[in-house]
Amino acid sequence: MAEAKQNPMREIKVDKLVLNCCVGESGDRLTRAARVLEQLTGQQPVYSKARYTLRSFGIRRNEKIAVHVTVRGEKAMEILERGLKVKEYELLQRNFSDTGNFGFGISEHIDLGIKYDPTTGIYGLDFFVCLNRAGARVAKRKVRQSRVGMNHKVTKEDSIKWFQDKFEGVVLAKAV
Repeated sequence: MAEAKQNPMREIKVDKLVLNCCVGESGDRLTRAARVLEQLTGQQPVYSKARYTLRSFGIRRNEKIAVHVTVRGEKAMEILERGLKVKEYELLQRNFSDTGNFGFGISEHIDLGIKYDPTTGIYGLDFFVCLNRAGARVAKRKVRQSRVGMNHKVTKEDSIKWFQDKFEGVVLAKAV
């Protein structure tokens, strides 16, 4: 008998990649960080506001302090590949959430292949990757909304295995 076929509905895919750059202040540094994200993705970034005032950090409520952009499809995979190359395909166990998503950060955006510009400066980025399986839309749609079963949801173990298979990455238990 031929080898067992893999169910195509069980394949894990990248739903979206969210790139976040938190500057911690509004003004010129924030607009330069937005320009970095626009160079990287080719999309217009969105500004995030502070939830509440923190005097020790010098931020006020509703002050714009960060920029983020959501990337989907092939472009998301290409940017994710570049980000993982910076991390040398090594992530920690705690980088993966129980819902099957994972995230990591890089300290310098110029490592991604963007040419250094002294007027812009250097910014760190956070990468957040949302994984799901085909059919996850049934929980999000408006008409005939349903639930995704437990055995079809992406777990922490599934996402770690996907990361190891797809990128031949290494998952470390603790920081070295």
